[in-house]
Amino acid sequence: MTYFYGGDGFILAHRRGFYLTAGMPIVLHDTLSREMRPLSLKAGKSTFGMYCCGPTVYGPAHIGNFRTFTLQDVLRRTLEVDGLKVKHVRNITDVDDKTIRGAQAAGQTLTDFTKKWTEKFHADCKALGLLTPQVEPSAVAHIPQQIAMIQALVERGHAYVSKDGSVYFKVHSCKGYGKLSHIDFSKQETQATNSAGEANDADEYERESASDFALWKSRKPEDGNNFWPSPWGEGRPGWHIECSAMSLAHLGATFDLHGGGIDLCFPHHENEIAQTECATGINGFAAHWFHSAHLLVEGEKMSKSKGNLFTLDELVAKGFSPMEVRYALIAGHYRTSLNFTMKGLEDARSALGKIERGVEKLLQVAGFTKAEFSVPTVMETQTAWGRFAHAWEVLQHDLNIPGCLGQVFTMLADKSELTEAQARHDLSGLGKILYALGLVLFTEVAGPSAPANVVALAAQRWAAKQAKDFAAADRLRKELTELGWTMLDHKDGYDLKKSV
Repeated sequence: MTYFYGGDGFILAHRRGFYLTAGMPIVLHDTLSREMRPLSLKAGKSTFGMYCCGPTVYGPAHIGNFRTFTLQDVLRRTLEVDGLKVKHVRNITDVDDKTIRGAQAAGQTLTDFTKKWTEKFHADCKALGLLTPQVEPSAVAHIPQQIAMIQALVERGHAYVSKDGSVYFKVHSCKGYGKLSHIDFSKQETQATNSAGEANDADEYERESASDFALWKSRKPEDGNNFWPSPWGEGRPGWHIECSAMSLAHLGATFDLHGGGIDLCFPHHENEIAQTECATGINGFAAHWFHSAHLLVEGEKMSKSKGNLFTLDELVAKGFSPMEVRYALIAGHYRTSLNFTMKGLEDARSALGKIERGVEKLLQVAGFTKAEFSVPTVMETQTAWGRFAHAWEVLQHDLNIPGCLGQVFTMLADKSELTEAQARHDLSGLGKILYALGLVLFTEVAGPSAPANVVALAAQRWAAKQAKDFAAADRLRKELTELGWTMLDHKDGYDLKKSV
């Protein structure tokens, strides 16, 4: 049989009962019910529908954004390994306050401005090994669908038109509003205006606001040429309506899972539920809500003023590979805030090296080469998990990536003698787990070359360490540090890296 490891070429039979661990479905925490619930297809469906809120393309996405997108990618891959055929929809927000301001400041059309940043986002996704969604709709391309949904909300009495031609959703007309974020709005008055008495129509109002929100925003001078005709006059959609319209267009009134960062839970996702269920009259917009926790950087909230709002390019410039960044982003549990640090990136490099060395040993016993592991590899059986069955079971339970990785390292450290068949089974199981995590091994990334004097010092230090002359080894390490280089030791050798 042929087993494919790595990239979009992963192929497995998409049917339940195929794997040795098929009796254990994937169980995931649901934000709405606050319960652990199994993920499965609805009766009569052959595809798992998954909608994820995508980027707002007004600049390069930062690592906080990519933590969310990468965890969504791991979930999709895990569902695929579990035997499900996934329809992954991830939108592009190419019209809102930020994109319009950015285009105006750059002196570009909205189309040209957002195209540039969309292409940059795609390039970063590819570098990080994110699978391409089956559908990637844009807000601008779905303005007719947004207008149609707004019309339905007006007709059903859930929205009203203001004097200036803007349209607002009536929060208090929606029974159960607040059920996702678990906030009781029943005793709060609707706030159609802000504290200054102005229409509360901004896309970026405070998350704690319980006000009616804009579905359609009437044309204003600061919008420039970014407006479209509508039954209520020229203008543009509000931010929230786009995802409701696009998920309805590509997945239907109800689908299996909706994902996003925890910061989108309220108001964005709360408003999506209200809009869609009130427009269609169907309850149960998404069967499951998947939210990932915030990312901290060196223990602090990300902000431009603190200089810790890193992009992928900035981390690569510091000498880290995209695969090391990916590992660092997924290494913590998705429901726990992740403290992203430079030390964490160093640890990611070390961890990937350990996995590679463990795989190399298995390949030797199995009679395969590294190239055969990273491209289609002939395995004895696709159903084999070897000693990595438990690691897979851990991943199946609430997408426990750190627990899964812990099991992987435990098995790789096991010094049991293996037969060729056992090694092949291990490679089959580990290969499926690495696919689910999106970790591609044996990728060479060009970095700064160490000068001859640094190479010589490193060789002297390694020799001193092997001779157990630890005083000399410490002295030489200090000299390397003063020259701006770090020596990363592992069992069979060392790596040299330019210090950050």
